[in-house]
Amino acid sequence: RWRQADEVALILFAAFVIATTLFYFNQWKFSEEEWKRAPGSRHEIVDDLIDSHILKDKSKEDVLSILGEPYYYDENSNILKYGLGVPASFSEEKFEYLIIRFEYDIVAEISVETD
Repeated sequence: RWRQADEVALILFAAFVIATTLFYFNQWKFSEEEWKRAPGSRHEIVDDLIDSHILKDKSKEDVLSILGEPYYYDENSNILKYGLGVPASFSEEKFEYLIIRFEYDIVAEISVETD
């Protein structure tokens, strides 16, 4: 038989789980505004950028329009490199970069590398 205290504890726990889940999923969503506003925190939203396939089949000009000026860009190169900042870590902190490689001026590969 459930006691009233057990029911209250279960409701509070369920509310905590739901609130934490909603906060997590809304906090780490990619947006162009957030990407351009906070370059040092890009590591927090880069997974959503990659997983959502926002850059799939985009041209170099489209990517530059969405993400803005990169950390590294050579007009003759097939690579754009964006700084992501330094994510929190228990070990040595390393700067991360988003690497976008193009083939025939279309996004071919997206990866995250550390420095």
